[in-house]
Order: sequence, then structure tokens, then C-alpha cells
Amino acid sequence: MTKDELRIVYMGTPEFAVASLDALVSGGYNVVGVVTMPDKPAGRGYKVQFSAVKEYALAHNLPLLQPEKLKDEQFLEELKALKADLQIVVAFRMLPEVVWNMPPMGTFNLHGSLLPQYRGAAPINWAIINGEKETGVTTFFLQHEIDTGDLILQKKIAIHRTDNAETIHDQLMALGAQTVVKTVDCILDGTAPKMPQPAAAELKMAPKIFKETCKINWDSDCESIYNFVRGLSPYPTAWSELMNDNREPIPMKIYAVTTEQTSHTHTHGTIITDGKKELKVACKDGFVIIQSLQLSGKKRMNSDEFLRGYKIDLLQHLA
Repeated sequence: MTKDELRIVYMGTPEFAVASLDALVSGGYNVVGVVTMPDKPAGRGYKVQFSAVKEYALAHNLPLLQPEKLKDEQFLEELKALKADLQIVVAFRMLPEVVWNMPPMGTFNLHGSLLPQYRGAAPINWAIINGEKETGVTTFFLQHEIDTGDLILQKKIAIHRTDNAETIHDQLMALGAQTVVKTVDCILDGTAPKMPQPAAAELKMAPKIFKETCKINWDSDCESIYNFVRGLSPYPTAWSELMNDNREPIPMKIYAVTTEQTSHTHTHGTIITDGKKELKVACKDGFVIIQSLQLSGKKRMNSDEFLRGYKIDLLQHLA
């Protein structure tokens, strides 16, 4: 079977999944259908928003399915009618067995970590938050338990201290596209490995991130807060609250920080500032220096811009 004969159904939703789909289409692979999430309203006007994968599918005239429920009989019939030999999943959602077991060559997934580490919905964020020095992508065949199937290919990249969730996302998106194509080629020529995931002494997980997950704990050490901020930047973004005994708390998103490790006697969360450029916050073993932030309802700004328009008094602190 050649790549233009192999019938592929592709499943994905966000921008991360578009790169792999584009690599397949541009490479001449036979994508006979695309499955993505249903449209949903977003923003203040609740305007209906298409997923990034849907936008791509429409632009390239690819057959499109958007099931509300993956076990819906009509969807299953439409999926069967595509007669896929292989299904590929990138940043979609958990599939029922009736879906992933449908094609004769199986279904493989691209995951943004070096499995078995960082199984779950947010592998890029958690790897950076935990201070990892490397990460990568993995392709694996789907089976019952999420992110546990037999490994096909893995590719690594370094996480540098200056990286954040955005830079690693973009690197893995490109690397993932290459790996998806290489995986399809291996499956086509019969050389695709099927390796059980190795046992790990300690499994680090990557659960879904919620707003409450993103709140900074100023009782932590400098390095932990530094990694926490960059692991959530620019999205979904670490945050804190500007507190004053006489006012309502003001939510503040924090996008970038540096650190200053030193001993001090300040209460954790205390703001130290020259009122012009420097905005420091006391933590366990020093200070976190805020470089980029955003107040609720305002635009993102550097700390010096913030200090020119907002006077910090002695009663204010972050919590």
C-alpha cells in the first residue's frame, strides 16, 4: 500500500494539531476525513468559534465530522463510511474503544511528552513547572487506559531556562508534525515498533489545569515560582491578587519574572518597589522580580509601565 492509497482519518482540535495535519496533507497522504470538536460560542459576544483544525479542514476541502458524543450511532456510521485504514489523534479527547479499534491498522496518538512521564492533558505546562531539562513527543497506539499504549516513536528536545510554555509548545508542534509523518511511514512499510511503555520509579502526571491551579504560592522558593510562571506563560497564565486592607483584591496575571535569592525578614508576598522600575515580591528564599503583568481589564504591560500608572503603598502585598 502506498501513502496515497492509505486512508487516514485525522482527529484533533487546537493549533497544536494543525501542524501535523498540514504535514500529512502537504506530504501527499490520503486524509479522507477530519474529526474535531463541535463549534462553541466564545468571547464577550459569544460569537461561534471554529476550532483551528476545522478552519484548516474547510480551507483544504477535507470531509469534516463534529460529533457531540463519540458513541453516537450516526457519528459511528459516518466514521465507518470513511473506511479508514488508520486513525491519527493529536490533541483531541479520549476515544471510546468502538472508535479507536475501528481501523484495521489501529489508531495512534501524538503526545507532547516523553511517555510514560506526563500522561494527561497538560504535559507541556507540567514539565516546565517541575523544572525538567528535557521533554519531547511520543507516538503510541491507543488502548484502554489513557496515554498507556505501546510506544512507536519518541523525539527529544531540551528545555532551556529561558523557555516558557509558548516556546516549548511551538517546538513540539513542529517536532510532532515530523514525528507523525515518520510514524505513518513506519506503519506503511511494516517497521513500526510496538514497545510497551517502560516502568518508572516515579510517574509524574500532567492533569488538566484550572484557574485555581494557576495561583502563585508566595510561600514557595524562588526557583519553584520562576518555573511555575514560565510553565503557565502566556497561557493559561499564573496569577495572584494585589491586596490592600481598604480595597477589594485586584487580580493580576504574571507572565514573566526573574529571581534574586537572598535572606530577608519580609513576610512572603510583601511587595518591594522603587516606584519606578523594580517590582519585587518576597518569597521563601529571596525575591521574585516581576517583569511582565496584566491587571484585570487592562492590557499586558512591563513592570515599569505598570508602576508609572499605579502607585503601590506600604499596605499592599500579593496573596
